[in-house]
Amino acid sequence: MLTHLYIRDFALIEELSLAFSSGLTIITGETGAGKSILMGALNQVLGVRASTDLVRSGSKKAVIEATLTGYDRTRTDQLLEDAGIDSGEEIILRREIQLKGQSRCFINDTPCTVQVLRQIGDQLIDLHGQHEHQLLLHQETHGVMLDQYASIENLTTQYSIVYQQLQEERKKLLELTMRAEMLEKQKGMLEYQHQELMSLNLKIDEEAGLEEEILLLENAETLTEQCDTINDELYDNERSAFVLISEAVHHLEKLARIDTTFIARVEELQNARSLVEELSRTLRSYGGGIEYNQEQLENLRERQLKLQKIKKKYGKSIEELLLFQDELSQELSLQEDLDDRLKAVETTIASLKTTLSAIAIEIHDARQKASFELQEIISGELAGLGIPHSEFRVHLSAEASPDGDISANGECYRAFHTGYDIIEFLISTNPGEEPKPLGKVASGGEISRIMLALKRALATNARLPILVFDEIDTGISGTVAEAVGKSLKMLSRLHQIISITHLPQIAAMADTHLFVEKNVHENRTHTTVRQLDAEEHLKAVAQLFGGHHPSDASLKVAAQLLGAAKGI
Repeated sequence: MLTHLYIRDFALIEELSLAFSSGLTIITGETGAGKSILMGALNQVLGVRASTDLVRSGSKKAVIEATLTGYDRTRTDQLLEDAGIDSGEEIILRREIQLKGQSRCFINDTPCTVQVLRQIGDQLIDLHGQHEHQLLLHQETHGVMLDQYASIENLTTQYSIVYQQLQEERKKLLELTMRAEMLEKQKGMLEYQHQELMSLNLKIDEEAGLEEEILLLENAETLTEQCDTINDELYDNERSAFVLISEAVHHLEKLARIDTTFIARVEELQNARSLVEELSRTLRSYGGGIEYNQEQLENLRERQLKLQKIKKKYGKSIEELLLFQDELSQELSLQEDLDDRLKAVETTIASLKTTLSAIAIEIHDARQKASFELQEIISGELAGLGIPHSEFRVHLSAEASPDGDISANGECYRAFHTGYDIIEFLISTNPGEEPKPLGKVASGGEISRIMLALKRALATNARLPILVFDEIDTGISGTVAEAVGKSLKMLSRLHQIISITHLPQIAAMADTHLFVEKNVHENRTHTTVRQLDAEEHLKAVAQLFGGHHPSDASLKVAAQLLGAAKGI
């Protein structure tokens, strides 16, 4: 319920703080006193477009703040969470209209966009005036209201879960199909690249080995010559290093026999002679093994060239090419696996469509039954509200589609997130006229009464927001006004209702009566609102009959109306 409304520097209101109670709150006042200003202020915290003309003359900004409690948090808390706003036991909507600059919006003291303010406002307050914030005029809400009346929330929840699963599987199928098509287009290239790399039998560090082998083969003759030359100087020559060292060993041995301190030196020189001899054998063996092989050299050069070309072609090193080769293997392997995965997803989709269709048919049957009941109830309500020849119709249709996910009665239909029904409320208020969408009903008074009838019918089941009526008494009087008043009174037992009225039959039903008046103080016009006590309430109802100074007869009739209201 709306518990408090604060307004400052808005139009003719300098500052106003209003407390609201549950039940039916009636607002009355003389024409031009500023009742519409209250509705305008409420509209601002509901996200209606702001204008700087609304800022009171001489002020820099206007402020409107509405405090609400006891609201249905099922959807509202999710909207708040999505907007990064903390939720709690109460919710405070605030709008600041700057004289210079853009207006600012807040929810629970957290800045937000006007779109978020409007979304939250639509969930909390249903304001009927000038066709604004009338949720039931939006076709997308008709299905929600019908489902709430039919009490099929469990079914629609089941449907929603399966519907979401189906969308996810469809997305998966699309991704796999696109992947398969892409792989199919690339298959030839992938296979060619994979075969090309596999045929090269690439190895890490192969290039360094190739360079070394080529260098040896290219210098085979030089290597042989050098080995022969070194071996000749070390061992084969008559005055080779081996011969000279051997002679030196002989002389050193003689020296050591005389001076024993040279014994260790003899051993060192003998080791040197052994090293020369060993090196000579090594060179002889190495040189003898060298064979110049032109064919092998050409093969190595060809291999080296192939590696250089493949690196240049792909712009990758040998190590990177080996990794790429593995990736190609995986891609080709994935392609073989895709068919099985596609078949599995298609099987799952078929199963989900069968389940979805079964739930959708059950939902449709429940809606069909509820729509007949609702049509009768609404038509009866409208007759009591002064629209006796009305025809209210709940129109259910479906969109046939060969590719539709819902199969029913041998046909395929397009699936929506709540079923396959397209639901719309239609109304005809005059005999002989075909029912039309609610939004096309011309009379503002008729619209308000139709809304009231709908909400009376849906009151026990539907999660309706606070109801605010600005034009509900347009074009009615007498017994019709009394019927509207009784209907509001009964509905207010389930929902908080705020209504502006000019009719005593409706004003008499008030649980709380607010009176709007305009006065001039220090050459400035001010609009004020005060809550009436029981005596003032009686007088205000009588004034709606007999003017500013009601007669005893008017007071008597007013007292009768108030007494009748207590019995409802």
